[in-house]
Amino acid sequence: MRKATLFAGLVAGFSTLAFNAAQAVEIEYWQYVFDTRVKAMDQLIAEFQKANPDITVKQVTFPYADYQTRVIAANMSGNGPDVMQLFYGWLDKFAAGGILQPLPTDAFPHDKIESEFFPIVTAMKRGEDYYGLPTAVRSLALFYNKKLFTEAGLDPNNPPKTLDEYVAAAEKIAQRDASGNLTVAGSTLDMGGQDHQWWREVLIRQFGGEPYTDGDTKVAYDSEAGLKALTFYTSLQLEKKIGQAGFMDEGQAAFRGGKAGMTIDGTFRLGSFLTIKDFEWGVTELPANADGVRSNYASYFANGINAKTTGEELEASKKFLAYITSPEAMDIWLKTVGELPARRTAALTDANLKDPIFGPFLKGLEYSHTTKFVDEAAQRQNAIDMVNRVLLENQPVAESLKQAAAAEQEIIDAAKP
Repeated sequence: MRKATLFAGLVAGFSTLAFNAAQAVEIEYWQYVFDTRVKAMDQLIAEFQKANPDITVKQVTFPYADYQTRVIAANMSGNGPDVMQLFYGWLDKFAAGGILQPLPTDAFPHDKIESEFFPIVTAMKRGEDYYGLPTAVRSLALFYNKKLFTEAGLDPNNPPKTLDEYVAAAEKIAQRDASGNLTVAGSTLDMGGQDHQWWREVLIRQFGGEPYTDGDTKVAYDSEAGLKALTFYTSLQLEKKIGQAGFMDEGQAAFRGGKAGMTIDGTFRLGSFLTIKDFEWGVTELPANADGVRSNYASYFANGINAKTTGEELEASKKFLAYITSPEAMDIWLKTVGELPARRTAALTDANLKDPIFGPFLKGLEYSHTTKFVDEAAQRQNAIDMVNRVLLENQPVAESLKQAAAAEQEIIDAAKP
């Protein structure tokens, strides 16, 4: 888990760099594998170690699907990371499992956290303690393929502003072969991606409801608004035929491959989409409803300190966490990953607000909501199953919605103390 490496300073030519024969503390940082995030962290570690030559940081990564399991298992065996990345929706599971310790207030005063970070940082607070801080925050936006817009006779510089315009544009872009198989999606349909967030925190609110009440502890979408939202979403495949769940496996893959006119995704996707060479794409705010009502979903991965980290490793971990949540680190993260800085002053610069790519995401933060997941993976899967029952099993929308609401309430209730 952690090692202290002794630099004896006896090797010829290196004696003057032996840090007075002091010990260099080694700590481990864990995150899941996402190429641009790993690249950004490598750069941050290099910069941190230049300023702190007595601390060595080892980055360890795992596939996303295995990440939580690896952290939990390693913690049980005493071989976990010192500083770790975690989705804000995993907090209760990690805290209850004795994986995280409250952030030391000497290094992370609460008044500074609450005055300098976006308000959604409070999702990492339980009782009087904060358990983590983000380097970046992210919201959703609509990506659109200007080449496919042009080919469909649409203005590539005038993306849809409303849900009706979104559907109309997608219908014009969608293409099928002689057998009726989808060859180009008007828009991706991917509940396993970000569509479950779009349905939950955006569409339900645009149809006049709210997904949860009582501090996100009571499921409220088994309602007229929830029914309208789910009907609208499933009709995009069943009636409008603008796309298809599972088309090219993932929505982001279809968009990257130039086979989808639009996709709803987060700022974290910018790093990979910026590598697209075959077509020009743009970003716009999520479509409003007919009355101009907008909503968005904001989220983030935070960084926390292991509950078992103590002594000199704890002091080194505090320094490292402070650095990777600093304005300097956030600027590096923005340029490499594309995720927005978690500190307001670092994010809300004139340049960022006017940027045609970053601007729509920043505007989305102004009216966003952050779901307080108790078990993000289970709640996401529940939404996926809800839609699949309608699309694949022909279950009536109202029945699938009611089943999903009951199942999610059980998930939430099971997490209560």
